[in-house]
Amino acid sequence: ASGTAVTLANTGGGTLNSLCGADFVQKERRLPMCVGALAGGQLGASFDGDADRIVFFVGGSESGGSDLDLLDGDKILCLLAGHLKRCVEGLGGSFGPVAFGCIQTAYANGSSTRYLEQGLGLEVVKTKTGVKHLHAAALAFDLSVYFEANGHGTVLFSPDFLRRLREAKGSGSEWAGHLLEISNVVNPAIGDALSVLLLVLAILSHEAGGLDTWRGLYADAPSRMLKCVVPDRSAIKTTNAEQRMTQPAALQAKVDDLVAGAELARAFVRPSGTEDVVRIYAEARTQEQADQLATSIERDVAAFFS
Repeated sequence: ASGTAVTLANTGGGTLNSLCGADFVQKERRLPMCVGALAGGQLGASFDGDADRIVFFVGGSESGGSDLDLLDGDKILCLLAGHLKRCVEGLGGSFGPVAFGCIQTAYANGSSTRYLEQGLGLEVVKTKTGVKHLHAAALAFDLSVYFEANGHGTVLFSPDFLRRLREAKGSGSEWAGHLLEISNVVNPAIGDALSVLLLVLAILSHEAGGLDTWRGLYADAPSRMLKCVVPDRSAIKTTNAEQRMTQPAALQAKVDDLVAGAELARAFVRPSGTEDVVRIYAEARTQEQADQLATSIERDVAAFFS
C-alpha cells in the first residue's frame, strides 16, 4: 500500500476556530481558510480547537458556494455502523448474540436514521441533546456507535464483548481480530477527532467503493433550525428525547397538524438548556417546505408566549 499523504493547514498562529474548525465547516458549509478546493478523490477533515470533534468534506471552492459535500457526524456514524455490522455478521452464529446499537439525538438528519434502521436493519436509540446522554445510552450495548451531527462521538466496546472477541481470536476468527484492532484505534472517551480520523481512513480502505460509496449512502433531508426568544423557557416540557412536548399540549397539537401537512416531514420544539429561547427544528422533502414548516411553528410558539 502507498499509504495516505496528509497536508496540514491552520495549525496555529491565529484565533482559535476562526474561519476554520469542525463547527465552521459544518454550519457554514464552507472550506476552512487556507484550504483550496479538493480535487478528485481528495478528502478533507476539520477538527475543532480541542480536537474532540471532526467533520469530513469533499470538493468546495475558494469562493464559497454550495458545492462542498459535507460528511458530518451523521455520515460518520453510518459509515462506521455499516462496517461494524458486517464485522459482527462475519463472527458467525457460533459467536453468540451481539447487542449492537446506534445512538443519535433528535437533531440527527432523518435520512441518516432511516438509513440505519431501514437500510442496515440496526437499532437506533434517540437521546437528549449532549454527548453525555449519548454515551450513557451507548453503555447498554455490547457494541455501540454514537455521534452528534457536529462530529462529536465514538465507538464503545463493552468489557464482556472484548473478552469474547479475544477468545474468538484465539480460536482463529479473523473477524474477531479485526474488531479488536478497531477497539485499539478508537478512544472510548467522549470525543477524539484524531482516533476518528484514523478509523475512518482505515474503514474506507476496507470498504468496496471507498469514498464514493460513503458519499452516496443517503441524501440529507432538507432542514431548518430556528430559535424564538421567550420570557420563560420552563413553560415547555418535553419527552421522547425532546422530540415531543408534554406541555403545552395545545402547542404540540399545532406542531402535529403542521407536520401532517408537509411531505416526509418531522419537527420538534425544545427549550434551550442555557438561555430563555425555544429551539425549533423542522425537516421536509424540500427546503421550501422545511423553511415554511419551521417559520409556521415559530409563529405558533411566539403566539403562545404573547
